[in-house]
Amino acid sequence: MNKNHYVAIMAGGIGSRFWPKSRTSYPKQFLDILHTGRTLIQSTYDRYRQFIPAENIFIVTSVEYTNIVKEQLPELPAENILSEPSRKNTAPCIAYIAYKLQQINENGLLICAPADHLILDTPAFTKVCLDAFQFVENINSLVTLGIKPTYANTGYGYIQHEALPVADNVYKVKTFTEKPNHELAKTFLASGDFLWNAGIFMWKIKNIVAAFEKFLPEMCELFVAEKETFNTIHEQEAVERIYPQCTNISIDYGIMEKADNVYVIPSSFGWSDLGTWTSAYENMEKDYFGNAVAGKNVLIIDATKNVVHANDKKLVLLQGLDDFIVVDTKDVLLICKKEKEQEIKNYVAEVKRNIGDQFL
Repeated sequence: MNKNHYVAIMAGGIGSRFWPKSRTSYPKQFLDILHTGRTLIQSTYDRYRQFIPAENIFIVTSVEYTNIVKEQLPELPAENILSEPSRKNTAPCIAYIAYKLQQINENGLLICAPADHLILDTPAFTKVCLDAFQFVENINSLVTLGIKPTYANTGYGYIQHEALPVADNVYKVKTFTEKPNHELAKTFLASGDFLWNAGIFMWKIKNIVAAFEKFLPEMCELFVAEKETFNTIHEQEAVERIYPQCTNISIDYGIMEKADNVYVIPSSFGWSDLGTWTSAYENMEKDYFGNAVAGKNVLIIDATKNVVHANDKKLVLLQGLDDFIVVDTKDVLLICKKEKEQEIKNYVAEVKRNIGDQFL
């Protein structure tokens, strides 16, 4: 393994689309959503451990989840868990790890990736990452992974690339498009030069730092002013001074859509961002009638194509439902048509407005 290779696993989100299983106090990255025996963050750690030295794996999470990370990844050194005092989207998160690692190894190569994605083909994923590392090692570039689309998905961002590669399977990015409507998504699919944006990035540490200097100079100044405290006992105090002053902005908006040295690698490794219950359903084992069940005591009668999550200690009997999401927790029962799953975030807001935070 190469000592210059690092990964920052971003694990600070609240996963509201997986409510009521995912809660603010215990969000989806810490759950075994797919009923595999490993939580999403554990599976993500396992994947990167295949090709990145253990001491070079970092988790960036919300301060309220630090102890959960320690419980779920006891092999991870405590100093490799970076605690954000507030949620400010992905740009501050990436700036934090970049400026911290710059003090350790400016020539390091860094992957920044979400903790809650599914990747089925680990060998293919490893190869793509190592190919990306080789490219960013030699070219001043910011690389993102694009997934070859299989249908007109309206829940993903899209990346358009140039027709001709600049290296083996590496293309210059032309445009980024946030979640399109169905007609536009169909046009993207038919064109052949659009990819789903996987939100997995690779770069040389000094090149992403240079990008912050150019495109997010105010944020850059905040981290530069405190850089001497990184990797010392004063680091957390410094971060607590920095974060309240940071703009809430994604790395896509803040840097990737503005920079002219952005490249994409078209990839196929069984990827899903597991953003919704239907995406979980698509990746779970199903019975003869297409029901995906997580729970030891679930009986299904005359029901098809449902996704069911239930407590192992409770009997759940389902009859007559087709294409539903059924999630039963100790204090909340959700029964929702699959076609309405994009509304779950709105339902969570409705619960907060009418009942309060105790069920969130």
